[in-house]
Formats: sequence, C-alpha cells, structure tokens
Amino acid sequence: MNENLTSRRGWLKSAGAIAAFPAIVPSTVFGQSAPSNHIHVAQIGCGRIARSSEFPGVLAHHGMARFVAVADLDAVRLADAKHTLEEQYAKRLGAASYNGIKTYADYQEMLADKSIDAVCISTPDHWHAQPAMEAALAGKDIYLQKPASLTIEEGRHMADVLKKTGRILQLGSQQRSEPQWRLACELVRNGRIGKLKEIFVGLPYDPAGGNPSPMPRPETLDYNYWLGSTPEVAYTEDRVHPQTGDGKRRYDRPGWLRCQQFGAGMITGWGAHHLDIAHWAMDQEYAGPTSATALATFPAPGSGLWDVHGNYHVRMRYPNNVTVYVGDFYPTGVKFLGEDGWIWVTRGNYKAGDPPVGTRLEALDAHDPRILREGTKPNELHLHASPQDDHHLDWLKSVRTRKPPATNAEIGHRSCSACLVAHIAMQVKGELQWDARTERFTNSEEANTHLRREQRAPYGTWAVLKKAGMGESA
Repeated sequence: MNENLTSRRGWLKSAGAIAAFPAIVPSTVFGQSAPSNHIHVAQIGCGRIARSSEFPGVLAHHGMARFVAVADLDAVRLADAKHTLEEQYAKRLGAASYNGIKTYADYQEMLADKSIDAVCISTPDHWHAQPAMEAALAGKDIYLQKPASLTIEEGRHMADVLKKTGRILQLGSQQRSEPQWRLACELVRNGRIGKLKEIFVGLPYDPAGGNPSPMPRPETLDYNYWLGSTPEVAYTEDRVHPQTGDGKRRYDRPGWLRCQQFGAGMITGWGAHHLDIAHWAMDQEYAGPTSATALATFPAPGSGLWDVHGNYHVRMRYPNNVTVYVGDFYPTGVKFLGEDGWIWVTRGNYKAGDPPVGTRLEALDAHDPRILREGTKPNELHLHASPQDDHHLDWLKSVRTRKPPATNAEIGHRSCSACLVAHIAMQVKGELQWDARTERFTNSEEANTHLRREQRAPYGTWAVLKKAGMGESA
C-alpha cells in the first residue's frame, strides 16, 4: 500500500470515525418519516455538482428519500459532505444534531451495503459508466450525471447492463423536467412550425491554459484511483480539482473538464443537454445522426495543460431530412426551424403563458407568440412531464413506481453518442457516415478507432463485464 494512501486513510478514519454511531435524533421526530419508510440514497462523488445538484435535489424530498452514505476519493470532500448533509438533516428534523451519514473512501465497498436502495453518481466524466454499471449489478437504482460515458463503447456497456438488470437510471438531463423545454418539443412534435427542417444548437467552449507542471500528490486524495481507467499521468491540481483556498474555491469548476483524457469538452458537457432536447423534439431518442462533419480548433502545443476543443461548428444529418447545426457562435440554447416558422428555447425562468417580447433571447420564444400561449391541446401528443417539474423527484417517483423516468439509460447513451460522433468528426476529416443501429462509422475505419479507448487495469467497463461474467456484451 502506498504511503499517500496509507496516510490518507488514517486521516479519513479520524475524520469520519463517528459515522458508525447512531444518529442523535429523538424517535418522535420521525413519525411517518421514519428512516425505514425512506428510499435510502448514497452519494458517489461529493464535489461541485453533487453539492449544487444532488444534495439539494434529494434533500428537498426528505420525507421520501434520505441520504445515508457518501463516498469520495478526496478525504476533505468526504468530510465536508458528511458535515453538510448531517447539518441539513438536523435543521430539517428540528434536532440538536444528526449523525446518520456513513463515509466510504471506496464506493465499491459502499455498494456492498444491502440497506442502500439507490445512488447518485456525480463524478468526473471518465467515472460515469463504470460505477453506474456496478451499482446496477449491485441492485441499486441510479441518478447519473451527464454525459453518460467517456466513449461510445462505454456508453453501450452501461446501457446494456441497465437493460439487463432492470434497474432505474435517470440521467441528469434536468432540462427534460423544465417546462419550457418540454413545451417546445411538444409544439415541434405537434406540427406548430410545420415540417421540421433544421435545428441550431448553441454551446460554449473552454479556453486553453492550465499549469502542466507536476506537483506532489495530496495525502488526502487517492489519485491513482481517481485516474481510473485512463493512463497514468503526473498529478497537477489543474488536472483534477482545487485543493487549496477557502471552502468556496475548493468547489470551483475543476480542471479535468478541460482535459481530453477525462472528457470531450463542452461538446459533451453542454451538448448532452441540448442534443438530448433536439432528439426529444425529433423523436430520435433511441437513434442518432446518419452523418457528421465538423471544423474545430484545438489548443496549440505548449499552450498549457488543457487540450479539449476550442471554437467549433458541426453539421449532423438525421432521418426525416433534418439537419442539426452545433456551434459556439450560436446563442446558447436550441432553435427549431420548420417550413412554417420557428421556436427558440433556452435556460431561464419561465412560466406557462409568459408572452415573449420581441426578438430578445427569452427562455421560450417563437415566430408567433400565440402558439406558446395556446400550448399543447388535450388531444395532441404530450411528452413525459416530471412531477413538480423536478428531475430528482421524477427519479425518486420512478424508483418507487418502477415506471421509466424522464431520461433513461438508453436515451442518455444516445444523446451522449451524438455528442461523441460530433467530437470524432472534429478530429477526422470528411463527412462521416454513422450507422446508429450498429454504432459504427460505415466509411471510415479511422473514425471507428475513436469509439473506444484502452482501459487501464483494474478499472473500466470491460473489467466490470468480465467480473460479472458478461463477456463482450451485457
């Protein structure tokens, strides 16, 4: 056992030793909300997104679900997560204190706990597919942050395991649970702008930079485990997440988002959201593009550590003669263009019936504002509506009812695949022909080499399949 890991676990033991003791909460506090009546939820990865999305998303429904455990490879974040959740539960329960959150340095040990019903996974992109598969095989339901996977091959492994196990998975495409996105897709599907011809998707991009100089590995971080299935490289803070500064800075946007070793950049970071919406409006949730071509810039050698794409423009053709354009110079959002008009949708505050104003970038706008005010008629197609427009509640309801959530594993895989097809087109010249059924390019073996990456043992989706006796396919 290496010295860093040994000292880290010693630090963790002292920081989380009290986790094994029962919560200091009077039994009268619970009543109908007794822990035995809850969905027992565990958190894997306790960084920026967990704190801004999963913690409040599940805490908001503490009468239905309760966090019982947290896991993280960073002992400081692990201790922070335990403290944050226990403080929140003490407040919600009107108790003097609460001590009901177990801590794990290794999420795989946590998955062995049969009392845990479900997990939220808020890890870096290269740690999405593997823990989702392992959680499903352990009998847990899953809330998985997007994008679904690092590669198309990994995503297929994940989706197949979820299908085989029958576990519930909700991908964190929370736009599906926000009313303006659903209404925009319903209006397109119900012909309000005539035959759909083009979709314009605006996404941001990341700048170059980052310090590549090697640094000593923090004693409180299991860096080798954090690297997972990706190649071993020297530690530097800009490759992982902030370790220094005040508590707020520790949860700033991490550097790994800008490293191709761990993700694909904004084409999957935001693209997984917006292309999911494009698929929803096109009724292509279980398919994908037929071709892709792209132009993109990548940081020049010597410009720093971060190497994900810069400016880009992608054209993807879909069935039914719809063309999707994706670029950083479009406004951030999705515009649907049909033979009879257009609809624009983006993030922001929106209430049904709000009239758009002029050509400003409202959360929902259209060539004719009346179609927005009229909405979808009772006898028309209605898409999945999350209860209370709440993506986490939609997931929890699905866990209870066993009915499909807004964004299941296959849908999440397909939206991620479209992003990754676009990313491959940024790197391989020419128009690439894509077969969404076989999930291979039909005119470029070079492009097909990008469908997978070598996985460093003992990590990765192949290792999970082998351990489960599933061979090459779930």
